[in-house]
Amino acid sequence: MIEYPQLLHLPVEYIRSKISDFLAEDSPHGDITTDSIIPATEQVIAEIQAVEKLTFVGAEIVPHCFGDSCNVDMNISDGETAEPEKILGKIQGPTQIVLSSERVMLNLIQRLCGIASLARKYVQLAHSYDVKILDTRKTTPGLRLFEKYAIAIGGAYNHRLNLSEGILIKDNHISSAGSVTDALKTMKRSNLHLPVELEVENFDQIGEALIIGVDGFLLDNMSPDSIKEAVSIIRNSEKGEDIFIEASGGITDKNIVSYLDTGIDAISIGAMTHNAANKDIRLEFIS
Repeated sequence: MIEYPQLLHLPVEYIRSKISDFLAEDSPHGDITTDSIIPATEQVIAEIQAVEKLTFVGAEIVPHCFGDSCNVDMNISDGETAEPEKILGKIQGPTQIVLSSERVMLNLIQRLCGIASLARKYVQLAHSYDVKILDTRKTTPGLRLFEKYAIAIGGAYNHRLNLSEGILIKDNHISSAGSVTDALKTMKRSNLHLPVELEVENFDQIGEALIIGVDGFLLDNMSPDSIKEAVSIIRNSEKGEDIFIEASGGITDKNIVSYLDTGIDAISIGAMTHNAANKDIRLEFIS
């Protein structure tokens, strides 16, 4: 079985560094509108409210969006479901800071809640089949840790975090190497002591790989019937029961059920990040 570390917590230094960059991007020379209208001494109490049902992500993030001069109390933990009108948290502090930080906080948390909510939907669909839902590296540049954290909070699993964390030989690697056999032999000579997963598109590639040996297969863009046949070939090979098998490509919430009873271990779904719709969350001043 191929397994990677799961991102169940975010480093505080990462959160603070990213938020600092986001705030600098949004107000490189200050918030001209707010600073021109609102006195620096004015204080406010604001609520973060869910407008629609969602899986929440942000309890570890929101407090770092408003700096040390604001007090942030969260009423919900990451992974909990929020119904419409749920008060997610309260912020008390200088009005200038709350106004200047509002959009950065909302942009990030709305996106992460959208990803976590979509991940949970896929997990619930796959639950009774004992098939893991995996993420991919199809993340927003600069937001990978945030987005993979949201995936894990939604109940899905993190595949490799980056290109340095694991070996996944894909179609262009095979094309450049000349064949599946050449790619695998060259990889094994590198003696990296890491599990080797191979992306395949047909049964011939599976046969080649089984001769040399791999730890996992990614069955790319195969129909459910083809996947069943591929799984049978792999499982009936020597040590085939120990080989990790995942499917990917064109699998959505509309057709996933037909893939779940094919005998695979997992389905990797890039749509959880690149197709996730932001959830509607607002910040309202109450005092």
